Amino acid sequence: MAAQLLEEKLTCAICLGLYQDPVTLPCGHNFCGACIRDWWDRCGKACPECREPFPDGAELRRNVALSGVLEVVHAGPARDPGPDPGPGPAARCPRHGRPMELFCRTEGRCVCSVCTVHECRLHERALLDAERLKRQAQLRASLEVTQQQATQAEGQLLELQKQRSQIQNSACILASWVSGKFSSLLQALEMQHTAALRSIDVAKTRVLAQARDEEQRLRGHLEAVARHGCRIQELLEQVDEQTFLQESQLLQPPGPLGPLTPLQWDEDQQLGDLKQLLSRLCGLLLEEGGHPGAPAKPVDLGPMDYRNLTFDPISANRHFYLSRQDQQVKHCRQSQGPGRPGRFELWQVQCTQSFQAGHHYWEVRASDHSVTLGVSYPQLSRCRVGPHTDNIGRGPCSWGLCVQGDSLQAWHNGQAQRLPGVSGRLLGMDLDLASGCLTFYSLEPQTQPLYTFHALFNQPLTPVFWLLEGRTLTLCHQPGAVFPPGPQEGVLS
Repeated sequence: MAAQLLEEKLTCAICLGLYQDPVTLPCGHNFCGACIRDWWDRCGKACPECREPFPDGAELRRNVALSGVLEVVHAGPARDPGPDPGPGPAARCPRHGRPMELFCRTEGRCVCSVCTVHECRLHERALLDAERLKRQAQLRASLEVTQQQATQAEGQLLELQKQRSQIQNSACILASWVSGKFSSLLQALEMQHTAALRSIDVAKTRVLAQARDEEQRLRGHLEAVARHGCRIQELLEQVDEQTFLQESQLLQPPGPLGPLTPLQWDEDQQLGDLKQLLSRLCGLLLEEGGHPGAPAKPVDLGPMDYRNLTFDPISANRHFYLSRQDQQVKHCRQSQGPGRPGRFELWQVQCTQSFQAGHHYWEVRASDHSVTLGVSYPQLSRCRVGPHTDNIGRGPCSWGLCVQGDSLQAWHNGQAQRLPGVSGRLLGMDLDLASGCLTFYSLEPQTQPLYTFHALFNQPLTPVFWLLEGRTLTLCHQPGAVFPPGPQEGVLS
């Protein structure tokens, strides 16, 4: 009883494990150093238990006394360093010289009957044969899972190779099509270029010929005028009156000059014809309905489809309590039962329903901030890796929105997009698989979009949630709304 109480006192409230590099906040609460730093990165600098802010500029200091207690707990009774060798048929305890007939599960070594009285008195023990049978069953199960994973990986590899081949063929066809289109366009442009230049040259030749004719007419008139002037000058110098009178009455002036004939040259007409030709050529690349293999235009799916969802009790973390016909989940300090296959080791729970096609909308009401809403592929891990208490959006197979007290964070593939804080009590999620859009909404005090993920969703998506201790999430139901298809299949841990 005392050992159990001591273990509870030395347990981190974030990771629920024994303290690692413990630190103490000004409020007096202790946490693992890595756990509290990760918590502050996601939820702001405040104590997760009492919400007292951590002073700006202050530094975390290691709890020396608590670290010393943990060293004593971890060390336990003095024993030989290194793992114990496996017991053979005549293996004896190196401490007491008696046959090693038992296995201490707490320390992970073979022990004798004397060890069970002294060092392992409060430890969990089992007979060697029973422990071997248990380990053999575990290894066989692990081997079966490994073989299944290998088969799955081989299938995925074949599918990947098939997709790569299809992409290569599609790229070659597309490149050939584009090259042909541009070749046709260049050829047509070259032909129209030659024709346009020829048209300009013909128009220029015609107008210049007209100009030459007009120039010859004007020069002829100038010459006639000059000759007439010279003849008049000669008559004026004639001294013989009879000759002057006879020749002057025979002198005829040149005819009238007449107006200048305008040249038929219109730049706008030339450019207008060229623009019309180029306009017709611009459709060459887009004729025949676009590029080969172009996807059809998306169909208008109409208004959002509201979905009534339920939490999956099999997936719920052992600290989660489900109620109201699996519409509500609460994170409690007290465990609701032991771990079992399919249950999240993380503080998470997913829905019973999943989506593979169509347009879906659902709403969630949260009791407070420090919750995460999202969707994931079936392979989202159930196991805990590192100090994090959630994995929504931390990999490529999930998308999530973390609601904090002063801000929001949109998570995917380990990358976070920080957003302004809003009221996170009533939230809506709109999943449009046809267009590849996942949109989060805040519904109070007014409806406003928070963030939209764009992705090519190629596997079934299941709603998944994370919530801090003491928080409650409720899936909102509407009368007459449709329940989506039943439990998802193929969930991998």
